Formats: sequence, C-alpha cells, structure tokens
Amino acid sequence: MGDRKVVLLKRWPIASTFAVLLIVASAVLGPHAAAQSCAAVDLVMARGTQEPGYLGTFVGDPLYDAMRHALPMSVQAYPVNYPANLTDVGTGSADLVAHVAAQAAACPDEEFILAGYSLGAGVVHAALGTGIVAGLPGMVQLPGDLADRVAVVLLFGDPLRSIGWRVPDQYLARTADFCAAGDPVCGGGVNPSAHARYDDFISAAVGFSAAHLP
Repeated sequence: MGDRKVVLLKRWPIASTFAVLLIVASAVLGPHAAAQSCAAVDLVMARGTQEPGYLGTFVGDPLYDAMRHALPMSVQAYPVNYPANLTDVGTGSADLVAHVAAQAAACPDEEFILAGYSLGAGVVHAALGTGIVAGLPGMVQLPGDLADRVAVVLLFGDPLRSIGWRVPDQYLARTADFCAAGDPVCGGGVNPSAHARYDDFISAAVGFSAAHLP
C-alpha cells in the first residue's frame, strides 16, 4: 500500500491551481452506463487520478463498506467508468449522468449519493453544473428533473475548493466537502501525502449521508 501511495502521489498535482487547470482542460465524452439492480440508495463514485480499487482504494472502497454496515437501508455502488486521467473529466461526467438517468428510470424510488475524490470531485462538479466547468466542451450535466433524486453529494480532496468554487446553490445543503489538513490540492497546503489521507473522513461522510437520507 505504501508503494502504491508514492506512485499515485507522484502523478497528482503538487499545487491546487495546477490541478484546477488540468480539470478545466478535460473535454472528452465517454461511454454510457447501463442500469443495474435497484436499491434504496446508489452510491455513484468517481475515483481519483489513476487510483486503484473498484471504487477507489483511498476513499470509494472504504466509504461503500462503511455505508453498507451503517446505513439502515439497502445500498449499492457504481464506479464511474472513466480512465481517471487528467484529461478525462468529460468522459467521467458523461458516464455518471448516463448511469444516474438509467437507474432513475429503472428504479423510481432509488436515491443517489454522488461522490468524488480528487479528480473525481471535478467529475461530480461537471455533472452538477459547477461554474465554468459546466460550459467546457465535452462536459455532460445532470438534467434538471433528476436534481431532486440526488440526496447527498460527497467531495474529498476537491481541487475546485482551493479557488473558492462550490456546487450550485440547489445542492449546497446536501453537500459535504472534506479537505485534509496540509492537502495541497484542495487547501493550498504543503504536504502532498495528506492528499492520500482521507480515511479519517469516512465516518463523517457516512454520518452526513445518514442525516440526509429518508
């Protein structure tokens, strides 16, 4: 695990401004996702840059495991299907939106938790229509009629946070934005290793989700 963290951190931007510029450079459409079985809650997770794991080793996998054990309703998860490279935010937003649309149609009572870590947070921002990101070529935004199906938004190590951008107003009350102390990507810190330390926020993210689900 230690070796993997070192490799991943070498690929992550050292400064938050650089991370934002790389997100803004993304403009590629991606494959559409097929609907899966129905559950009360669908955790849709966008992993970080070249992050290993099904939903992402540092955030997504432990988050899903914690939710399955702590939430009093059925929970399933979907890994946003995108290469998780620095120019693939558009690909991720297209797949996220396609998946939510398909699931919403197939499962009328299902609610969604949209979560993103690092680059994945940029994917979530694009899908929700945050600032200038939403207007860039290749970005795909969630249709307005599906906005109410998004019960919770969880952002971890979000590069856009460092320049003061936040999700659109309609999502603010249901959004939790976590930034580790010293993280240069989301908080302008000087400790690159802090960007891989989000285990401490999993419990808070689950608690926030529980408070915003019926």
